[in-house]
Amino acid sequence: MYSESDLTAAVAAGAISAEAAQALRNHAAAARAAPAADEEHFRLITGFNDIFVSIAAVILLVAVGWIGQAMHEALAGLFVAAAAWGLAEFFTRQRRMALPSILLLLAFAGGVSATLIGLLVAHGESWFGSNPDDRIGAVLIGGTALATAGAIWLHWRRFMVPITVAAGTAALVGTVIALIVAAVGPDNFSQTSVLAMVLAGGIGVFALAMKWDRSDRERQTRRSDVAFWLHLLAAPMIAHPLFSLLGVTDGDVIGIGAAVGVIALYLAFGIVALAIDRRALLVSALAYVLFAMTQLFREFGAVELNVALTALVIGSALLMLSAFWQNARSIIVGMLPDNARAMVPATAA
Repeated sequence: MYSESDLTAAVAAGAISAEAAQALRNHAAAARAAPAADEEHFRLITGFNDIFVSIAAVILLVAVGWIGQAMHEALAGLFVAAAAWGLAEFFTRQRRMALPSILLLLAFAGGVSATLIGLLVAHGESWFGSNPDDRIGAVLIGGTALATAGAIWLHWRRFMVPITVAAGTAALVGTVIALIVAAVGPDNFSQTSVLAMVLAGGIGVFALAMKWDRSDRERQTRRSDVAFWLHLLAAPMIAHPLFSLLGVTDGDVIGIGAAVGVIALYLAFGIVALAIDRRALLVSALAYVLFAMTQLFREFGAVELNVALTALVIGSALLMLSAFWQNARSIIVGMLPDNARAMVPATAA
């Protein structure tokens, strides 16, 4: 199986002509009765060798981290980051292996962050002290996140793995939130305030994802893969605060009003997902709507079968939506203004 990035690389290398590549895309789209963009491709594995290399890389990274930890708190992360970068020079830069590249990027980012945390802990500057309201702790968290974002930017310049932009964006959002907390004071923040900042960050990440999406409406380049990972980051940052504010995460039971609100919000997510042709919002909010529908069935007396009925309804609805995704998109996109329609992928109609 060849991905869009492979096809684009083949055209750039002169292995096939641009006309032949487009003819192949058109044939695949016609066979599926949908534009190629509707398939929402992203490269994860190209064969079992990706899994094999990933397992071996994880074993090696755990080993070097363990050795580093035995020497110094900061060396565990430093060894992991250095090993991840070295492995990426071959498996990412030369072999272009998708799954190992993703794991190595995450290991590098985590290693850089763990190195900074280890240095702070070793020198007694840890924010995990007896005073949780200390502003210095928030500043240190922000500084660590910012330094991690800088290291991730260097990784992007070298390897250009699509998930890197999402990882760097997450670090920058964490930096902003930590610095705001430090400026205002941790003792002045409630859980609702933190959720509101996460929601604002999620909306910002969503806007960035749409910017990348608009630059490649046909979804034929690496920019589409970058947008995919950004949408995957934005989805939980938007979904969790909204559903938390509805009280879904407060306890084991929610009222009928909150349950109906969750379902209505999920339907709104579905409309947005159809319009932009991204399914991340639906997947991210799935656990919340499952919980809400379970509570509704319990309220109406179906106590013994509430979980089964919920799974039946949601599973059937999602399968129907998947089967008629292009038809539903045509309806939703057709209702959009012309300027908004020009910013989303084309439909089958």
